[in-house]
Formats: sequence, C-alpha cells, structure tokens
Amino acid sequence: MEWLILEGMSSNRSLDPQQFKQALGRFASGVTVVGILEGDIMRGMTASAFISVSLEPPLVLVSIAKTARMHQALQTASHYGVSILAENQREISDHFAWKSLENAPLYQAKSGVALLEGALSHLACRIVDRHDAGDHTLMVGHVEYVENFDHAPLLYYKGKYGQFLELEKPNTTT
Repeated sequence: MEWLILEGMSSNRSLDPQQFKQALGRFASGVTVVGILEGDIMRGMTASAFISVSLEPPLVLVSIAKTARMHQALQTASHYGVSILAENQREISDHFAWKSLENAPLYQAKSGVALLEGALSHLACRIVDRHDAGDHTLMVGHVEYVENFDHAPLLYYKGKYGQFLELEKPNTTT
C-alpha cells in the first residue's frame, strides 16, 4: 500500500464545493430517520449524517442542517428518536427526505420519541449537547433505549440507495 503525500497544502487554497460534496457522497452510509413527538404528531427527517460517539456513556450524534424543517423543533426538544432503516424502507426514507404528506409511515411512541415500525434498530436519545458547526447543528444524544431487529440495512452511496452484500473472506492459505 502506498500513501499519497500532499505537499504545500495551505488554508488559502480554494475548495470546490461540488468536489467536496461529491467526495462526501462517496462515503457509503446507512440511512436513518430522526423523529420527535409534538403532542400526538410525529415529525421526522431522513438523516445519513449519524454516528456513534461513545459506548460509555452511550452517545450518538446527528447532524441537522440549519435550513431543515426539523432544525427549529430539535432546538427546543429534549429527546429524539433514531430509526435505522431496513432495506425495504426506501419509500420511508424518501417520505421524510422530500417532506411528503401522503401515506405517512406507521410509527410507535417509545420513551417519548417517535420510532418507525419495521426499522433495523430503534434508539431513543436525550439531547445532552448541541454544537454549532457551520451550516449544521450537531445534536448529541444520550441513548436511553435501544432495540434491534433482524433485517438487512438500507444503504446510501453517491446519491443512490443500495443493499449490503457480504464479501467472501479471501483465502489466505496457500
């Protein structure tokens, strides 16, 4: 393996926003829906910018665009739910990505948050920190409830959905 070494990097170098966006799209990720309850109404948004932060204590983070409809609601919320989507939930991802009002998906209220039925995993999180980060806000959540189900994941890569295909281990014996 060879490492690419870039010399002469400076902060004055202009960055092409389209190249940057394309580079980030090359990072394959799972797909989540972040949900909150406002009374009996579920509000949600599709988010692929979701990561684990810590196992002890159990912390996760979602990155929310300041222009997103959910941003203001999450600024005042105390909790949010994360539904990690299964491979058969592409339409649900699209529903929350494009703000469609028709055929709202089924959800269940657990630990005061909205979680989607049929998801791969459910996490209920208490918001413990918010960080301003450019055009996004990072919402750090302490996981207070988790439940896993036996489904395959929905993946996202270069602006398209995909499925997980397990690769065979290379034969290391000769």
